[in-house]
Amino acid sequence: MEYLSYIWPLGGLLVGLGLGYIAFRPKAKLIEQAAIREAERLKNMAEKEVARLQSEAEDHAKKTRKRAEQEEEKILKRMEKKEAESDERLERKEEQLEKRLSKAEESQAKYEQAAEEFTEKKRELQEQINAEMEKLGEIAKLSPEEAKEKLMAQVEAEAESQLAETQRRKVELMRQHADEEASNLLVQSIQRMASTTTAESTLSIVKLANDDLKGRIIGREGRNITAFEQITGVDVIIDDTPGAVTISSFDMYRRYVASMVLEEMLKDGRINPAKIEDHMEKAEKNAEKLLLELGRKAEEELGISGTFPDEVLKLVGRLRFRTSYGQNVLRHSVEVAWLGAEIAQHIPGADPEILKKAGLVHDMGKAVSHEVEGGHALVGRDILQKYGVAKPIWQAMQSHHEDVPYETIESRILQAADAISAARPGARRETLEKYIKRLRQLEEISSNFSGVEKAYALQAGREVRVFVNAREMSDSASEKLSFEVARKIEAECQYPGEVRVHVIRERRFTEVAH
Repeated sequence: MEYLSYIWPLGGLLVGLGLGYIAFRPKAKLIEQAAIREAERLKNMAEKEVARLQSEAEDHAKKTRKRAEQEEEKILKRMEKKEAESDERLERKEEQLEKRLSKAEESQAKYEQAAEEFTEKKRELQEQINAEMEKLGEIAKLSPEEAKEKLMAQVEAEAESQLAETQRRKVELMRQHADEEASNLLVQSIQRMASTTTAESTLSIVKLANDDLKGRIIGREGRNITAFEQITGVDVIIDDTPGAVTISSFDMYRRYVASMVLEEMLKDGRINPAKIEDHMEKAEKNAEKLLLELGRKAEEELGISGTFPDEVLKLVGRLRFRTSYGQNVLRHSVEVAWLGAEIAQHIPGADPEILKKAGLVHDMGKAVSHEVEGGHALVGRDILQKYGVAKPIWQAMQSHHEDVPYETIESRILQAADAISAARPGARRETLEKYIKRLRQLEEISSNFSGVEKAYALQAGREVRVFVNAREMSDSASEKLSFEVARKIEAECQYPGEVRVHVIRERRFTEVAH
């Protein structure tokens, strides 16, 4: 009976569990169904979101492609417009040349006709003289010599005025023919040496492998880009342009060196102020090699290789990074050399080879004129004399701006060739030259103060950065220097807006651990 006391509670428990299972089973099923529905709802929402994002991406890609196509179409239209304008200018030049040639041919025909008329008139007069001599001999029984003298005196008296008029017309035609021949000579020389003119801009583009490099170029808190601008003396423009960084400076040589520094740093992968200085030294050495190569190529182009020493050729190569009123000085020098040689071939006594050599170096003084006092023609002459260049060459180039009297026929031809190259349509632009001169003047004014190591004009002349020797100048003296530089710029320069002067004083201590 005692075991019955255990069975009844146990049976009640089992009965209770069974009833509970039966009661809660529908609810569990409902919960399971609700979970399934919620999962399906979330799945549908996710699919809709993916579809929406995919649609937005496709729309964005279409818009981007459309903008790129529109930009490409604009660029093509601008290029077509420039080509059309260039073709129109060439057609106008050809029409002018054809008119001049037509006039020259007409004048030549008139001259030949007048010469034939004069010869015919002379023959007729001679025949009249012979007939009169025979008549006088028969009538007056004069000797041939007496009859000839008498008839000549008579004919000269009658034809004196007519002969004078004929002679005057002949001289006038000869003078006109000489002027037209000289003009034709210059036209032919210019035609043979016609070349396109490239206006150098003040920007250089450095391509990047990806846009992530822009952040590394800037550096933490702008440390890298600040050091780069201070060391190279250029402005670095980092904008939304994909895969590119812009380097801005009016000095083409400085801009070229800065581009090499940035490209080498990107290849190296290490970008920091110390590496910038190392790459700057290497870039300056490589740039010196480039200058020599440019000078030698100019010699080879003119067929005068081996004429000048390497020191002179480096200065000639530096002209590649100088402009005169927008005209590249090295291309201008080569053009003057060819023009001078072409003209010299038509002038007796002139040496075309001397004109080639003197034309190539006639503006060489511009490469160092900011470092040495005097006009660039005289500075270039002194350099050629220093390196032992032949006398006929520097004699020809020293007078192309009339700094010294003409000594040779080559010097006069060189002046004419220089004027032709500079004056031809489209060769020069005065606005760019004024802009560059103003920036150079800002740098020269800032560099002339004691204690200044270097000065850079940036931001299109709105900012001047002056680097001073920290050992020679204190902080208070640097502050005073900024005031003095600003006042001198106000007194000597003309500029729009304002110019901000920054004086930078920095000391560095370096030690090597062995």
